[in-house]
Amino acid sequence: MAKNLTSRATDYSKWYNELVIQADLAENSGVRGCMVIKPYGFAIWERMQAELDRMFKETGHQNAYFPLFIPKSYFSKEASHVDGFAKECAVVTHYRLKNDEDGGGIVVDPDARLEEELIVRPTSETIIWDTYRKWIQSYRDLPILVNQWANVVRWEMRTRLFLRTAEFLWQEGHTAHATEAEAIAEAEQMINVYADFVENFMAVPVIKGLKTESERFAGALETYCIEALMQDGKALQAGTSHFLGQNFAKAFDVKFADRDGKLDHVWATSWGVSTRLMGALIMTHSDDNGLVLPPNLAPDQVVIVPIYRNDEQFDAVSEVANKIQSELRAKGLRVKFDKRDTHKPGWKFNEYELKGVPVRIAIGPKDVENGTVEIARRDTLSKEIVQVTDSADHISGLMEEIQTNLYQKAVDARTELTTEVETYDEFKEVLEKKGGFILAHWDGTAETEEQVKNETKATIRCIPMEGDTSPGNCMVTGRPSARKVLFAKAY
Repeated sequence: MAKNLTSRATDYSKWYNELVIQADLAENSGVRGCMVIKPYGFAIWERMQAELDRMFKETGHQNAYFPLFIPKSYFSKEASHVDGFAKECAVVTHYRLKNDEDGGGIVVDPDARLEEELIVRPTSETIIWDTYRKWIQSYRDLPILVNQWANVVRWEMRTRLFLRTAEFLWQEGHTAHATEAEAIAEAEQMINVYADFVENFMAVPVIKGLKTESERFAGALETYCIEALMQDGKALQAGTSHFLGQNFAKAFDVKFADRDGKLDHVWATSWGVSTRLMGALIMTHSDDNGLVLPPNLAPDQVVIVPIYRNDEQFDAVSEVANKIQSELRAKGLRVKFDKRDTHKPGWKFNEYELKGVPVRIAIGPKDVENGTVEIARRDTLSKEIVQVTDSADHISGLMEEIQTNLYQKAVDARTELTTEVETYDEFKEVLEKKGGFILAHWDGTAETEEQVKNETKATIRCIPMEGDTSPGNCMVTGRPSARKVLFAKAY
């Protein structure tokens, strides 16, 4: 098992890239900017997907699927939407290949040009609202609460595994409502669902807030977001929920007859999280030894490594291991008994430490004699000897303890990297020396926001929905400010 990671202190970016590859999460593919998510990485994504899917369905949503290809004309119907995505769109222009007559291999057949070019889905608002026009006639057809699990393509020039790739996996919810109030309530509900998932399942603390006008989703009237802080002091947008008003309903002429028979345009939301959450997971919890996974997300919560020199010892160790495995599985835990004889125990210990398995059990001949096992925790790298008879209950209790510990550790790290400032000079000094989240007053103008961005590369991550709402004066201009907002450099 390769494992000489660059330390986070030496080169955080290099550490991250090495960890993703060495922990068998993903790798670059033969397609520029696209990744291969390997089985271990995909198993973690499946855990995320299953939990989110459950939460969506519990809040009344259903899954559907819409086309990967979107006619170019659909994008031109909502002006701000096309402006927001035009530079990232991959476009299909032809539908056939042929052999080159000059012997140059395969070429695009110039006679097979599409009458209308197709956009490879960067997001699905346009195709979905064209569809909703057929589904919605009256208030009885509302609300529509639909989610789709899909891939999207945004032609990024600078890519990094999980954080920013030309193609990535995500879910996108698209809902239609009879009233403005219902749509706003839906957008707020879903950002709360995301925050609940990321904090309680991924053990990553987040700040809920509103995006500024310049940072909103293209076509939205309001964008709600959750912002997480990584160990290097940079922010990561972990999820967004958008109140779209009637913009898309007007663009695609989606009207409904209310209870009085009056026609009105439908109110809309959209919301999504992506495989970028994998990046948040890695950068929040992992260390110089490798991945650290919260028990809720770990494909294997417990791994049992046998230590033996001969078949007789293996049989004796296996008897104990199988008993513990059965007891743990009966408690609902995901347990792996690694019986491979191709690698020595030390190699396996390194492998599971690198892959972030929460708990490792080692059992050798002396343990069998003493009726004990050695238990190692990945979050603290601590070890303890426990009686076999107590091991199942003890390890079951460790799951919640580790989950809570990882969350608290991340909260403490964020607190350490969160600073309130009053002046622009103080802001620039903190940003350069410490980084992290900076709370500061802002006058609410796009000009000041752009100035800070151009001069420091920090952006307003959100206007927090909770916390201190005291008014003050803008750190840059001195003009009145409604409340402090959250700044940071970001991924």
